[in-house]
Amino acid sequence: MLSIQQKLSQTQKLTPQQIQYQKLLQLNNLALEQRIKEELELNPMLEEELDLKTEQDDDERFDEDENFNEDNEFTVEDYMNDEDYYNDPSSMDQREETFRPIARSRESFSEKLLQQLYMLDISEDLTTLGEEIIGNLDDDGYLARSLEDLVVDLATFQNIVINHADAEELLRTIQAFDPPGIATRDLRECLLVQLQTLSYDPYYSFLAEKLLNEHYDAFLKKHYNKIREEMALSEETFASVIRLITKLNPKPGAGDIDNYELNQITPDFIIDEVDGEFKIEPNDRSIPSVTLSKTYLEMVAANKATKNQSEREKQTYKFLREKFESAKWFIACIEQRRDTMMKVMQSIVEFQQEFFMKGVLKPLRYKDVAGNINMDISTISRVVNGKFVQSRQGIHELKYFFSEGLMTDEGEEVSNKEIKERIKLLIEAENKSAPLSDDKIADTLKAEGVQIARRTVTKYRESMRIPVARYRKEV
Repeated sequence: MLSIQQKLSQTQKLTPQQIQYQKLLQLNNLALEQRIKEELELNPMLEEELDLKTEQDDDERFDEDENFNEDNEFTVEDYMNDEDYYNDPSSMDQREETFRPIARSRESFSEKLLQQLYMLDISEDLTTLGEEIIGNLDDDGYLARSLEDLVVDLATFQNIVINHADAEELLRTIQAFDPPGIATRDLRECLLVQLQTLSYDPYYSFLAEKLLNEHYDAFLKKHYNKIREEMALSEETFASVIRLITKLNPKPGAGDIDNYELNQITPDFIIDEVDGEFKIEPNDRSIPSVTLSKTYLEMVAANKATKNQSEREKQTYKFLREKFESAKWFIACIEQRRDTMMKVMQSIVEFQQEFFMKGVLKPLRYKDVAGNINMDISTISRVVNGKFVQSRQGIHELKYFFSEGLMTDEGEEVSNKEIKERIKLLIEAENKSAPLSDDKIADTLKAEGVQIARRTVTKYRESMRIPVARYRKEV
């Protein structure tokens, strides 16, 4: 039976303005600059606030130049024909002094592979399949989709039918491109293609291929003694075979598939030490300063809703009013973002003064900063993600300054980042024929005064993508 009931409840909802503020807070300075430029294009109520002082200085210099020409009757041609003018460094345009050559455009990895593909004497259908293969490579250069799926897609969507034998032959041809091993489907195939393509000693190449074909699983687990006995090889010969395999490139794409732009980090903050104190400057000079357009504000006032307005005038006023509210909130969110980021950065510097002075990092948690500046932990997380600071210690992401701590015998907390670095150094210095287990690393750290469990060493080692001891073993 249907009935009507009343229910009282409390819910929390974010307003559109709060959502906009949170989105702006996640952006770094470069992304914010782009976001502001987009908003300037979309909202006519916004306009870029220019530096009026610079404009006035330019106008004054222009007026002085005009007066000078009137008094002295010099023309532009006089300067153009004056050799001393060109030889005088003071006459150089400031833009010429700060000129930087533009880097030549670089050819992408895919473009290099496509050029090799287009040099093959094959049919148009096979060329299309080759383009699909190259377009489906992952960052390491492996074929991300199965060859069968690519052939089916071509038949379904482009009505191009290619038999399996021709597709496999084309794939083998592409795998021999430069770099060899590209477009392979797994690590074993990648290594085998390189052995068959590159010029190595025929005897050791034969043994390496046999090892990979017949003892691949044992090779991955580094059961070298077992492999050597089954292949009946001397220690010297077996060591030469292993060295040959380890010379091969397991990632022929090397993370460069279409990622050919130079990585450049632009810090969001710059910290300088002045008279023993740290001065924090937001690196936001390239961010456009926006303000409300006076022209459109006058239009809002002129089109204020009245009873005698036409429908078109009412729609115009409604549009302008909505854009006005949007622009006002956008400007307020930018200011609030700047204040929040400065508070978070000041709190980080306050907690990590020893790092900015000596490079010693202390344990720090999001909740410590959140409690210090009376903000939510989620806000701290948004601020530090993807933001960078430049100091005399280098450029670091803000997340770098947050870490858990471990207790030493002296009762002091040590950042887990320092513990990870110590674990890494111990592994780098270990005897590769008998690598250190996680238990031995934990015992070494305990002897140094750091109370750490074996499972914690395992967690830190895995976070640094360092394999277990048996995989680090070398012949």
